[in-house]
Amino acid sequence: MSRRLAQDSPSLPDDDQRPAQRAVVAVGANLGDRADTVARAVAELDGLPLTRLVRAAEPLETVALTLDGPDAEAPAYLNTVALVDTRLAPSVLLAYLHAIEQRHGRAPRTADQPRWQDRTLDLDLIVHGDAVIDTPTLVLPHPRAAERDFVLGPWLAVDPDAAIPGRGRVDALLAALSDAHASGAGPGAPGGAP
Repeated sequence: MSRRLAQDSPSLPDDDQRPAQRAVVAVGANLGDRADTVARAVAELDGLPLTRLVRAAEPLETVALTLDGPDAEAPAYLNTVALVDTRLAPSVLLAYLHAIEQRHGRAPRTADQPRWQDRTLDLDLIVHGDAVIDTPTLVLPHPRAAERDFVLGPWLAVDPDAAIPGRGRVDALLAALSDAHASGAGPGAPGGAP
């Protein structure tokens, strides 16, 4: 095993024998053959070094989310969540996720790129064990995951005991989000990319 793959994490031990951590990856696509892209991306997660796919939720179609809110005129997203057990450090796993995106036609991420745009594939690292990281290139847990029903719903479907470190149980977060949507309050985020 390469020591570099497992290093580079402030919250995990720095040794070759570190235990696998459960990571949650949100998968979304709204361009091209979405179902094929999502299925292939999930399969590629299982092929990453030091990583094993545990399970993925059934994909669901959601309305695209833009800077102005939900956009029913934009191509709809197909979203799922994949659980993986990995010995990769969070930043290394994130680099692999970006490489998978690029193989599926997504342009490399840049600072001046609009956040919410149509895309062939979007992979977001939601949590990595109990890691809490806040750097310019990686924030864990994902800062908007608790506001996204298209992340919370599929995640809850494959892990009924799921929790976001520092935010709480996914079932409670999803219930609060549903209540906010029903009352017309809260972030209008019925679909899209986190």
